[in-house]
Amino acid sequence: MAALAVAVAAALELGVAEPPQRLHPVAWFGKAIAPLDREWGSPKLVGGLGALALSLLAAAPVAALVWTAGLASPWLAPLVAGLALFVSTSLQMLLAEARSVVATSATDLDAARESLRALAGRAASGLSAGQVRSAAVESAAENLADGLVAPLGAFVVGVLAGTGLSLASTTALALGAGLAAWVKAVNTLDSMLGYRSKPVGWVPARLDDIVMWVPARASALALAVAARDPGALRRARQWLAGVPSPNSGWPMGTLSAAHGTKLEKPGVYTLAPDARLPTVERAQRAIRTVAVAGVLVYAAATLVVIAAWF
Repeated sequence: MAALAVAVAAALELGVAEPPQRLHPVAWFGKAIAPLDREWGSPKLVGGLGALALSLLAAAPVAALVWTAGLASPWLAPLVAGLALFVSTSLQMLLAEARSVVATSATDLDAARESLRALAGRAASGLSAGQVRSAAVESAAENLADGLVAPLGAFVVGVLAGTGLSLASTTALALGAGLAAWVKAVNTLDSMLGYRSKPVGWVPARLDDIVMWVPARASALALAVAARDPGALRRARQWLAGVPSPNSGWPMGTLSAAHGTKLEKPGVYTLAPDARLPTVERAQRAIRTVAVAGVLVYAAATLVVIAAWF
C-alpha cells in the first residue's frame, strides 16, 4: 500500500506537476502563516507557538483523511495518501522553471532576471548571465532536498514507524502522510518567515535546520549517484563552511563539484571558486542531474517500503 501511494504521487508529479495555485493546499497554508508576519512584543515565543500550532494544523487533517479513507476501503487509503504526498512534494515544475531561466539567460537577460524571482530570493537586477544561471542551478539542487527528499523521506519514516509499532496498514499510511505534510509545513514556515530581518521566524528557521539535516545530505548522495561521481561529495566539503545554511550547501556543493562549475550568491558564498560560472549547456546538464536524482529518490523510497513489508 505504501509503494502504491509513492507510485500515485510520482505519477501525479509526472502528469500534473502541480495543482492549480487557487486549489493548492500549500498556498492555503501560506495564507494561514501570513498573519504571523509582523512585529510582535515577544517574537520568538509567538513564532514558536505559531510554528507548533500551524504545522500540526497542516498534518492532522491529512492523517485523519487517509485514516478515514481506509475505513471506507483499505485500497482507498493509499490513493488518498498518494494524493497527499503529491501535494506535499514538488520538483518537476520548479525544474522546468529553472530550465526556462537558463535558456532565457542567453537571449534576454532582463527577462531571465525577472523570471528568477520565482526560484531564488535574491536581488537579481545586477546579476550577470552566469550568475543568473548559477542561481537557477542552486535553486534546483535545494529544491530536490526540501521539495522532494524531505517530505518523501518523512512519509517513508512514518510508514516504517507505524509498521514497527504493528499498527494497521492504513494507520501507518496515515502516519506517513501526516508526517510528510508536517515537514512540508515546517519548510513553508521557514521559507516565509525564516529571515534574519524577521525575529518571529527564528524558531521556524531553527526547526527547519533540524528537519532538513538528513534530507540535505541524502539529496547530496542522490546527486552524486545521479552524476556517477561519488567523489563529488568529498570535494564539496571544502566549500561548505562559507554557506550560511548548515544544510543547503550539501546538495548545491555536490552538484557544483560533479559538473565542475562555480555556483555563487554574490557577497554570501562561492562554491568551486576556481571554476567558471555555468554556461547554458552546463547549467542544463546540472538541472538534468537533479531530475535523474529525483527519479532515483522515488525508486529508493518504493524499494524501502517494499523491503519493509517483507
